[in-house]
Amino acid sequence: MSRPLRDLPARPDLLLAALSAALSGRGPAIAPGAHGPVSAQVGDDVAVAVRTSGSTGEPRTVLLSASALVASGRATHARLAGPGRWLLALPTEHVAGLQVLVRSVLAGTSPVTLPTGPFRAAGFVAASASLPADGPRYTSLVPTQLVRLLADEAATAALGGFDAVLLGGAAAPPDLLARARSAGVAVVTTYGMSETCGGCVYDGTPLDGVTVRIDDDGRILLAGPVLADGYLDRPDLDSQAFVQVDGVRHLRTTDLGAWSAGTLTVLGRADDVVVTGGAKVPPGPVEAVLAGLPGIDEVCVVGVPDPEWGQAVVAVVVPAAGVRPPSLGEVRAAVTDRIGPMHAPRHLVVADSLPVRGPGKIDRRAAAQLAVHQLERNLT
Repeated sequence: MSRPLRDLPARPDLLLAALSAALSGRGPAIAPGAHGPVSAQVGDDVAVAVRTSGSTGEPRTVLLSASALVASGRATHARLAGPGRWLLALPTEHVAGLQVLVRSVLAGTSPVTLPTGPFRAAGFVAASASLPADGPRYTSLVPTQLVRLLADEAATAALGGFDAVLLGGAAAPPDLLARARSAGVAVVTTYGMSETCGGCVYDGTPLDGVTVRIDDDGRILLAGPVLADGYLDRPDLDSQAFVQVDGVRHLRTTDLGAWSAGTLTVLGRADDVVVTGGAKVPPGPVEAVLAGLPGIDEVCVVGVPDPEWGQAVVAVVVPAAGVRPPSLGEVRAAVTDRIGPMHAPRHLVVADSLPVRGPGKIDRRAAAQLAVHQLERNLT
């Protein structure tokens, strides 16, 4: 059995009814924000096709079944305070924004959406004020958005009116989480990807029905009813990403992880590990140390070619407004003290902003290129 896949503009007002029909089986599957017409037949249970660049930047289309999307939405409501009202602050062509629509459909509510255009604190405040208070109130953000909202007094107050603020799409610095929670914001960190219908691990704990394993290479493996059916017309990717472990289908992610005090700690992507002098340095722990230093607003740790070390660890930082960023010596001392000298950056690059892709995800390849170009200029 199969059904057609229909492309739709990523407009919430158009998507909501089409998504409801797709989830119930009354309408075709949909591809929100598809680039050009989509002409395909998909499995009868497939409700949504989400286009993603993947960790390698190679375009791919993830097929999400109605049953997986519903399982994800219901598990989210079970973990939070039940079905409620959602403020949509993320693009709906990406899975995090799409899930706001799915949860709204399941709750029988309509989300309030932000004004079109660049994300602004004032727009968030206005949208929050129009969100009904007849039940739990939720929103979903990426870390960059949270940083901007916490810099605005009215927006911070508005955030405090939500029963939960889901935060995902990129690693959240511990200092950012601490600032949000001290301001009374009910932040819930999420981990997941398009292939798991978005976040499936909240605050380090898997949602109901989701299981997490760490394989011998340190890779995170995820299983449960939220897994995608696979990729559109890419059986080669299906066989790489989805594996059988003890007779159970798992997604073998590109992320490294570890269990710490009973919760999952995501160390970063395996492909992002910097190999320097024979030692493997995952960026995540280094970024966590640096994000807590005064004077640093955002940070991305990358590796650049080095004739002696193979790769050199480089910290690309965005300084906080009006505050002097730490020196390379201070950065190295902090990292050496916390996690060891091999993790300490050998170079420090100061930038006005970090390159991003998708809904607030740092583009590490672009950040590494930025670092290389800056270091080359420093030598001339």
